Amino acid sequence: MIPGIIPAIKVTGTATVAGFNAETITEGLDGLRERLSDYRGLGARFAKWRAVIDIAEGIPTAFAVEANAHALARYAALCQENDIVPIVEPEVLMDGAHSIGRCEQVTEAVLASVFRQLFEHRVMLEGIVLKPNMVIAAESRRSGARRRPWRRPRCAYCGAMSRRRCRASRFCPAGNPRPRRRCTCRSSTSSGRCVVPDLQLRPRAAGHRTQGLGGVAANFAAGQKEYAKRARLNGLATTGRYAPDMESQAA
Repeated sequence: MIPGIIPAIKVTGTATVAGFNAETITEGLDGLRERLSDYRGLGARFAKWRAVIDIAEGIPTAFAVEANAHALARYAALCQENDIVPIVEPEVLMDGAHSIGRCEQVTEAVLASVFRQLFEHRVMLEGIVLKPNMVIAAESRRSGARRRPWRRPRCAYCGAMSRRRCRASRFCPAGNPRPRRRCTCRSSTSSGRCVVPDLQLRPRAAGHRTQGLGGVAANFAAGQKEYAKRARLNGLATTGRYAPDMESQAA
């Protein structure tokens, strides 16, 4: 195990719910208890389960939301039973044409269902990592918009964003201007798909797999430097210390 790196395992896959207009359910509970025990023995200390909730005409349905919340809670309970920290990820997708208000409405309903199921399954909330979506309008509603593109709702506001609209460093300070006195939890951002364009888009455009900048091995060091800079700025954002002018500074 590399010092400073904590191994994790993704334990799921999605499938269509029969009869529910292409809504999905996350699968992977069969045999999960035994697999988690094996993962723990191999060094894994946390796991990830992603439930996908789409917004469109007539969806999500209450059934699909509740089914995914139930699966998330069962997974979380099994993780804690095996001394593995569960990442609980109920993700409301940003694709489509929905408004920011509709995204907030669905996100609040999803989180309410998830936490109700976590409680019913006796999951220790202080022992989970919640990874919700960011409450934001769909891409088609944001193009060219001058108004504030995010909202601080009654629910969580930081989460994963797509590569095309990565603004996690900018949005997170608004949610974390100062330490919360009545909340022991910490907010952060997930940047797995927010790597700077040079690390993903340029190699892809050059017809190479992700291999440094432009697919040139000699550029590995430059790629690592840019990645370290992105991690540092996102870290500052979680404590409200990020400023846009930091983007032009050296890593």
